[in-house]
Amino acid sequence: MNVVLVGISHHQAPVELRERAALDLERARELALTLAGENGEAVCLSTCNRTELYLAEESADEAERKAEAALLALEQELGPALYRLRDEAAALHLFRVAAGLDSMVPGEGEILGQVRAAHGAGATGPMLDRLFRDAMHAGKKARSETAIGESPASVSSAAGALAEQVFGELSERAVLVVGAGETGELAVKSLVARGATIAFVANRTVERAHELTARFGGKAIGLTDVAANLKAVDVVVSSTSAAGWTLTRADVELTLHERKGRPLFLIDLAVPRDLDPAIHELDGCYLYDIDDLEAVVAETLAGRRREAERAETIVVAEVDRFAEWRASLDVVPAIASLRARAEEIRTAELDRAKLSGAERRAAESVTAAVLNKLLHLPTIRMKQAAAAADGVIYADAVRHLFGLEEER
Repeated sequence: MNVVLVGISHHQAPVELRERAALDLERARELALTLAGENGEAVCLSTCNRTELYLAEESADEAERKAEAALLALEQELGPALYRLRDEAAALHLFRVAAGLDSMVPGEGEILGQVRAAHGAGATGPMLDRLFRDAMHAGKKARSETAIGESPASVSSAAGALAEQVFGELSERAVLVVGAGETGELAVKSLVARGATIAFVANRTVERAHELTARFGGKAIGLTDVAANLKAVDVVVSSTSAAGWTLTRADVELTLHERKGRPLFLIDLAVPRDLDPAIHELDGCYLYDIDDLEAVVAETLAGRRREAERAETIVVAEVDRFAEWRASLDVVPAIASLRARAEEIRTAELDRAKLSGAERRAAESVTAAVLNKLLHLPTIRMKQAAAAADGVIYADAVRHLFGLEEER
């Protein structure tokens, strides 16, 4: 069985092209089943950054033709952006994808779950099942043995990382979120993941704030209530599109006596800014804007790239293991035939011996042990040879020496 990959990704296709080929999990499942047919295997991996079709068939050319046609049926203009890979090259690509090495942000964690979901929805058989399981193992190993996924990879996640630097532990820190849009939500996820507690979510429409508090806890309030609740929190994250300051220096200064020296960490993710820069001049107040956070992201991305080099080494080693397994499939039929012929001879000779029940059981045990020991080393050597160019030669030699040609 040959492994074939045809796809598009953020490397060659802009988002306006990728979105035309994007498939939800159910449509990806249907396409995989259609491509696999009765005898093939297929998996469709579709994310915001890629749509890739993996097929396993005897004819690589036919599989590639079907995959191309399926993608062009989604969008005719995909043609120039398509890439095509086969066998070990396809495996290396998938393993790098699962490890986050082919992502816009090195090491991002979401892709591993997407690979798992695509595998679960695919029409897999022995080849693609092994390929995707090994890919997920490689992705987990790359993340566990390197720090590729640890540094903040966005401004929003950097907010949580900076708060952790300021306070050390966030497990007893309360957060007030101003703005319940996507940026604020990402910052909330980053802070909650580090142990912080969401105390308040403020938004122009309180209904949207309620949606966020239902998921992450806290109380929903309006924008006009932000200043009155500063005394109860340790961190403020603001990301609105409101005109003017959501918090002024005067607003914060009024609460300082009630804070009794407790530091206040403020993160301004908005453009234009939400928080009065003069707040930073107040004792115990630490204000960071988006430029500060982008500098942190740039620095940590450099660290991710260094870790990515280590992850690449892990992925290549895992691909080599998959390639060895795949090559061993060429000799498995010969090994199976050899063992079947030996077992046939053993059973026939035992039948000819006309042994009693006890004698037969004893002879069964002894002859089975002899057979296993005799065939153990040839089996190991044939599997080892399968990874080299002469693996098929070994298999053919065994078939010839033991008269197994007719069983091919």
